[in-house]
Amino acid sequence: MSVDVDQARTDKRVAAILVSLALAANNAGAYALSIVAARLLAPAAFGELSSLLAVLVIGVVPAMGLQTVVALRVARQRSSKEPQDSGTLLALGLTTSAIVAAIGLILAPVLVFVLHLGSVVPALLLAVTLGPLTLLGLFHGLLQGSGRFALLAGLMALEGAGKVGGSLLGLVIGGDATGALAGTAIGSYLVIFCGWILCGRPRPRKAGRQAGDVLHAAQAMLALVLLVNLDLVLARHTLPANEAGEYALGAIVTKIAYWLPQAVGVLVLPRFANGDDRRRILPAALAVCAALDAVVLLVSVVVGPRLLSFIGGSGYAASTMPVWPFALAGSMLALVQILLFSRLAAGDRRVTVLMWATVVTETVLVTAWLHSSAAQVVTVAACCAGALALSGAVLEFRSRR
Repeated sequence: MSVDVDQARTDKRVAAILVSLALAANNAGAYALSIVAARLLAPAAFGELSSLLAVLVIGVVPAMGLQTVVALRVARQRSSKEPQDSGTLLALGLTTSAIVAAIGLILAPVLVFVLHLGSVVPALLLAVTLGPLTLLGLFHGLLQGSGRFALLAGLMALEGAGKVGGSLLGLVIGGDATGALAGTAIGSYLVIFCGWILCGRPRPRKAGRQAGDVLHAAQAMLALVLLVNLDLVLARHTLPANEAGEYALGAIVTKIAYWLPQAVGVLVLPRFANGDDRRRILPAALAVCAALDAVVLLVSVVVGPRLLSFIGGSGYAASTMPVWPFALAGSMLALVQILLFSRLAAGDRRVTVLMWATVVTETVLVTAWLHSSAAQVVTVAACCAGALALSGAVLEFRSRR
């Protein structure tokens, strides 16, 4: 018995390491793409590509909602020993991806106007890319919910290689944003083929009634994505250019603190499908996230503003902007994500209201009053994230009574 327990613990540690490495590789690949694009493209072309990639990040939010719903559904079927109905879930994924791609195609002319694109082609390529990336959320959810984390890590690594590798190849061949997005699209379609193979080549059947759950989860995940990036946008809007540039560098610390415990959420989400497991595991998951982010927070306190010059170079050596509030904001958002997963698993729709209320509150506070300095903006972001984490914890506590 003790051998089995030790083996299970070892498997969980290996899974956590593999998923963490895959996530880290994906983030590093995206960062590398930005560096290469900045060196190969003229400033105007680089700005065009960066804005399109930012839209792509928002566009894949339905994939995150789809992954969450599918992972929970598969985990529940697994715990109740029901047969896994991959065909029905594949139909749901195909329907969701088709809707997202259609919306992207409809909004392509709007993107041309808003982003000042020279052609509609990059916007159309973006819409074509959103389809496979949304469907990829289904394959992630199937592997995640069934506990096949080694395969999930492999698919994540293939996703990074396909998207970033395709983008880089298209960028080198085409020399512009159109070429890069064409490469992204081709790489994404190759990745979903690999995902289909890894998930056992399921055939679509009549879709179930999970569309509402996907929409709800996508709304909540969109609010989370906005909160992770909102303060940077508000800082750009309200602060002087130089100070906004420093803030953008500090926001990297926020992203580090937010992304560092991502593997925890990936591993525990399927366990949240069972109410008893969720109540038992949630405190441990929050504790692990807090412990990992405590390291980031400690480093930011000890090193202080010197961390900015380490990240951004000698041009930021004279900066006196505090860094630890950025680490605190990212840490709070990491806790929010775990609590969000728990509430979504419990079917608690109040959490979506809380998420969007926080987005509105942060926007109003910064734009109307608290924007006289970078420290003020990031303090608002950290306080809003902390209040959201506390509110999520209160919802969780009340649900147990």
